[in-house]
Amino acid sequence: MKLLVSVRDLDEALSALRGGAHIIDVKNPEEGSLGAHHPNVIRSISLAVSGRAEVSATLGDLPNLPGTASLAALGAAASGVQYVKAGLFGVKTLREAENMLRAVCTAVEGYNVKVIAAGYADHEKFGCINPLKLPKAAYNAGAAGVMIDVKEKNPPRKLFEYFSDSELFSYVKEAHSLNLIVALAGSLEVSDVNRVYSIGADIIGVRRGACIGGRSGKVDEGAVMKYIEEIERIAAS
Repeated sequence: MKLLVSVRDLDEALSALRGGAHIIDVKNPEEGSLGAHHPNVIRSISLAVSGRAEVSATLGDLPNLPGTASLAALGAAASGVQYVKAGLFGVKTLREAENMLRAVCTAVEGYNVKVIAAGYADHEKFGCINPLKLPKAAYNAGAAGVMIDVKEKNPPRKLFEYFSDSELFSYVKEAHSLNLIVALAGSLEVSDVNRVYSIGADIIGVRRGACIGGRSGKVDEGAVMKYIEEIERIAAS
């Protein structure tokens, strides 16, 4: 299992890298749970960590506007990332999800980029599509993976408050049957690593737990290292 650490600037990216993060995820927390950052920031981080870790970029908590999403995806791909995460915030149906993801996938053709369809565990509160339904739409659109995160960050709500382990296990099983990558996030702590690993996810995504001072604080290499140590301990057992 890989550790994805969300960062908002180059200093945080380097701290995450020193801590051993496998994927450096560039986003702007001030613009939402999957807030998009400026292309210059994405490019500077991509250049700084090139060859030492993979880089992903969030495209934002997107409205149901495939054109807007595809343009954002192209900008992220051109900035040197290996993953783009499309937050399907304004998407309400499987048809809308598939159309949105197909536009994003088409926009990054020619780049070595994996498209990740990101849904929200707290979808009922915001009227979004249930993320458990996304694997087939992602597969049909040509995406490489799916992700579940939590939109509401204040107060922090954990992924497991919304879905049971059995629901998440079935979601992972379906996604893997379609050869999709699965990432899970949502206020996940070091103590949750074993649970996420047991469910079968390929990637665990964190920010709050990797920071000193919470989600709005700064990524700390020591905090990142604790996640890595736990992943390695579990993998070796």
